[in-house]
Amino acid sequence: MTGQRIGYKRVSTVEQNTARQLDGVTVGKVFEDKASGKNTARPQLQAALEFCREGDTLVVHSMDRLARNLTDLRLLVNDLTERGVAVEFVKEHLTFTGEDSPMSNLLLSMLGAVAEFERALLLERQREGIALAKAEGKYKGRKQSLSAAEVRELVNRAAAGESSKTDLAREFGISRETLYAYLRANGVLRKA
Repeated sequence: MTGQRIGYKRVSTVEQNTARQLDGVTVGKVFEDKASGKNTARPQLQAALEFCREGDTLVVHSMDRLARNLTDLRLLVNDLTERGVAVEFVKEHLTFTGEDSPMSNLLLSMLGAVAEFERALLLERQREGIALAKAEGKYKGRKQSLSAAEVRELVNRAAAGESSKTDLAREFGISRETLYAYLRANGVLRKA
């Protein structure tokens, strides 16, 4: 009996979409994460790994969608193939079954290393760009969630103990951590 073909898709942010991944590829069930690939602690990846059974094939658009570093990539592929689950990478036209040739293992290592290297270069360029923009006074960081008037209202209401911090955060549409950052910055809470 042939097992199921299970798809896994990943993009890094909620603004991105996975439409092009596995387009035209037949799979029975798809797991999809909108999370960084920096590690394997992704809810839908973990669910896909638990779902896969011996004889199944995990189908992924490309190696960098499964893992961003060579160590994680090799561990995932080895874990799956040891359990009898094949791993297919559509873009690279590679399938790993656990009975792979030395050439297949070399390709996995080389292509995984290239993906890791590309990611490291991207982060380095990003850091350099931010440092340059800061030096030129062009980088201001992330835009504040609240206007100055909203911050004053938030601080005054929190200082007066008008509502719980959770209720205030919900009302102002911010996280509790952001609320606490505003309160610390305005002297309502002491810095830890």
